[in-house]
Amino acid sequence: MIVRRTRTVATALRVALAACVTTTVIGCATKPGGTIEPTREGKVERSAVVHTLVLDRALEERILALDPEHISDYDVRSTLAAGPTPKIILLHASVYPVYLIMTSFATFLEGMGYPGAKLRDPVDGAYSQSPYGSSERLAGEIAWYYERDGVRPLIIGHSQGGMQAIKVLYRLAGAFDPKVAVWNAVTDKPERRFTIIDPLDGAERPVVGVSVAYAAAVGAGGAAFLLPNQWDMFFRLRTIPDTVDEFTGFAIQGDMVAWTFPGMSDASQYRRGGVAKVRNVVLPITYNHIMVPITHTLAADAKTRDWINAYMPGNTDESTAPAGVSGYNILWAADVWFSIKKHWCLEAQRLVRAKRAASEKGNLQFDSRVSGVRAPVQ
Repeated sequence: MIVRRTRTVATALRVALAACVTTTVIGCATKPGGTIEPTREGKVERSAVVHTLVLDRALEERILALDPEHISDYDVRSTLAAGPTPKIILLHASVYPVYLIMTSFATFLEGMGYPGAKLRDPVDGAYSQSPYGSSERLAGEIAWYYERDGVRPLIIGHSQGGMQAIKVLYRLAGAFDPKVAVWNAVTDKPERRFTIIDPLDGAERPVVGVSVAYAAAVGAGGAAFLLPNQWDMFFRLRTIPDTVDEFTGFAIQGDMVAWTFPGMSDASQYRRGGVAKVRNVVLPITYNHIMVPITHTLAADAKTRDWINAYMPGNTDESTAPAGVSGYNILWAADVWFSIKKHWCLEAQRLVRAKRAASEKGNLQFDSRVSGVRAPVQ
């Protein structure tokens, strides 16, 4: 089964790379978005996931006992995958059919133990979305997923998809519009409301201000600024708003597409606009802008999986890998996987704690720190 999947992805990648030889940032693979036209504030019944979530007590204890920064393969498969799992929104690059390359990364995540249902789009089963789609729709989907699941989504973008990921953060911060409609990801249509019921405390909250747990962008910027749909990000891209807990910006030395050259200046570094935690990671000059997400083979080898699961940002790089452990784009894959595991664990723990707090107090009035809401950008 793994061999068949690997061959299928490899064939798709050859098609994608052939297209990439003749073009870099022109073209698209766009999923129709539609127009957001809610006509009234929706009336929603007050409820909270904490009152309906059913988890085995032993599973709850295992989730709470995890160390978010030291998650093993066993922890992933025996505990995290059995509990609350955030939706991951992957945004591919702009060249058709580069979405097949992001499919390689999704296959890697599945191989590492991430539930496939939390990666695929519920409408068409796609692993990734187009950077030409509506950032308003994606922001509305994030709020919809959070309201339904009780855990905040993660968003990861490649090339122009990385720019789109940051644009969605600004959309959630209210930088473009004071209101954003809830977008139902199953029907792929906006709902007639601009608010959600916070799944943890039962309070009605606007979509603007909802945050994601983790976001990442690799190869964002550069030539993509020439595309009209990204002009409004020209002065925003490198400053990350507070609608994300932790953001990692990946740059490749000598990237002629993203314009991140050796000896990169501070202007190419990401920085926080407020309290969000922002990390900058410079990938080796041997990395290729187009092919960074090609990682599907990494999860097929047990020794390589063990090295990736043991990876710690800042303490481990490709040079520390033992004999027999190597792979295309392994450093990028390991760093992103570390953050995914960390925030997967933190979100599950937050939901379990909120559930217990609500049960103990008999109401929804408990510590506001569990809320996944940020203040709008002024």
